[in-house]
Amino acid sequence: MTSKNLLTALLPLVSDLSRELPERERYRRLLEAMRALLPCDAAALLRLDGEWLVPLAVDGLSDDTLGRRFKVSEHPRFEVLLRSPEPTRFASDSALPDPYDGLIEGFHHHLEVHDCLGCPLFIDERPWGLLTLDALDPLRFDSIELDALQAFASLAAATVNVADRIERLALRAEDEHQRAEVYRQASGQQSKELIGQSKPHKRLVEEINLVGGSDLTVLITGQTGVGKELVAQAIHAASPRAHKPMISLNCAALPDALVESELFGHVRGAFTGALSDRRGKFELADGGTLFLDEVGELSLTVQAKLLRVLQSGQLQRLGSDQEHQVDVRLIAATNRDLAEEVRSGRYRADFYHRLSVYPLQVPPLRERGKDVLLLSGYFLEQNRSHMGLGSLRLSADAQAALLAYDWPGNVRELEHLIGRSALKALGQHRERPRILTLSAADLDLPSPSTAQENPASQLQTASSVAVAVGDLRQATDRYQRQIIEACLTRHQQNWAGAARELGLDRANLSRLARRLGLK
Repeated sequence: MTSKNLLTALLPLVSDLSRELPERERYRRLLEAMRALLPCDAAALLRLDGEWLVPLAVDGLSDDTLGRRFKVSEHPRFEVLLRSPEPTRFASDSALPDPYDGLIEGFHHHLEVHDCLGCPLFIDERPWGLLTLDALDPLRFDSIELDALQAFASLAAATVNVADRIERLALRAEDEHQRAEVYRQASGQQSKELIGQSKPHKRLVEEINLVGGSDLTVLITGQTGVGKELVAQAIHAASPRAHKPMISLNCAALPDALVESELFGHVRGAFTGALSDRRGKFELADGGTLFLDEVGELSLTVQAKLLRVLQSGQLQRLGSDQEHQVDVRLIAATNRDLAEEVRSGRYRADFYHRLSVYPLQVPPLRERGKDVLLLSGYFLEQNRSHMGLGSLRLSADAQAALLAYDWPGNVRELEHLIGRSALKALGQHRERPRILTLSAADLDLPSPSTAQENPASQLQTASSVAVAVGDLRQATDRYQRQIIEACLTRHQQNWAGAARELGLDRANLSRLARRLGLK
């Protein structure tokens, strides 16, 4: 590789440093330049987050890779790369398993032997993450000079440094991260993140960041399984209370007789079995956040007592006359239509309005497009680790089936499906495989509907209809009408969701539907 070639590849990236680019686009251009400079079949940029490596951009790897979270201690090659201050190339016969085996895009056979090298990225002399390159040809990197990769890594570090600084300036992410880190250390748990890149998901994250910095009461609504508790945790982590505890209570899991004790606490002798004083959830959450899940299940009596606490910040333990002052931020969640519950007399209007100061709707999984694959990657990596496999991946028909399915149970259904399917697929092998591939048959999902065939197939169908009737305009209108009706059926007559799937602006879809007689 000549110095001229290296300079030609690096100059556009140097120019990008002074440009305002979306983080995703900046990283995509980085990998694109690296693959032009250092020919390979796959490349990835990963950020080190505690003991996990998080993929920020991939090129040549399957879509679900972006949803995976690689635990460094479970991937020896990553450990080696992070320990080395310089680029490292692994021998083609290395016994260390490769984290990307089976994930190279467009290849569905086992990749037991290939060329692999990587380089750590440092920012302020601290390890920030990794650049990795993989090739199917074991000799592909023979001609690569590691100095060139080191030079590229230095520019890559500058690129991610710029991206980090822009993000901190725009969203004050540095302070939020520090608060979230304190909370994670206090809880002793891995940070749970919201995974997705779809427009509905990004809008949700924007709202979380907006309301997180306030002290407003938030009512999270959405279907069962969309991840309302995860949203509540994200709001807490983005708030000034992040260093304080977040206490949760599932209101549907307790009978009415115990809900009051759980919320407000009790004194000794307040009821049979109350052998000592006990603080309730409000007191435990003092200074922090209280999350009430399934808040639609609360009785009218408990609603009235909760309303008093929300208004005054004062509560009494059961069996006590003493007042306790608490400072608690309340986040509630429900899958019920509480406005309808109020109209039917099953819910207090004043309590509902206290809860819904800032209503936040979590989109169903069927409206999030390819987020299904990112979430699948996250769950696949979890199951791969638990099952002790080298790689757990999806076949092309499995990915198509996941994208076509309607997901009535949302993210929770997807999580359970991946775990169940992986276990069943493993049981079909007499010997434990190194790479386990889940097919559409393993997932036991319906095949993709004809309405979601590829464009060429749809064009062929439309063409045959036009020939049959002899009138192109009428045939085209009929075909568009069928496509829109099928899409609306899949989205339960939700026009916004149908517009997103069809790639149309909602207003344009509405105008088209009126012209076709659908409205």
